[in-house]
Amino acid sequence: MSTQIPLQPVASQRIAIVLAGQNCQLSVYAKTDSMYVDLTVNDVPVLRTHAGRNRIRLLLAAGYFGFAGDLVFVDTQGDEQPQFTGLGTRWFLLYLTAAEVA
Repeated sequence: MSTQIPLQPVASQRIAIVLAGQNCQLSVYAKTDSMYVDLTVNDVPVLRTHAGRNRIRLLLAAGYFGFAGDLVFVDTQGDEQPQFTGLGTRWFLLYLTAAEVA
């Protein structure tokens, strides 16, 4: 079952969260054209400056397969790319378990 990553509607934020036993640090931040995500797992960088797109899995798009599961932004009101002003209300960042990605 997917897990919602708690995000605030701010332009830059960091979150420490445990996902499937993996100690994760996420940075989610806006640049002029997109929302970006950095992911570190157990102090090892997994993603750096990866653009988030609506309903496109982040780790699959980056070609990284060492993380158990994946992350995806979801627009609950349409099919727009995520914007920081709607994080946590319109756009959600979800963690998908390894079973959900399989």
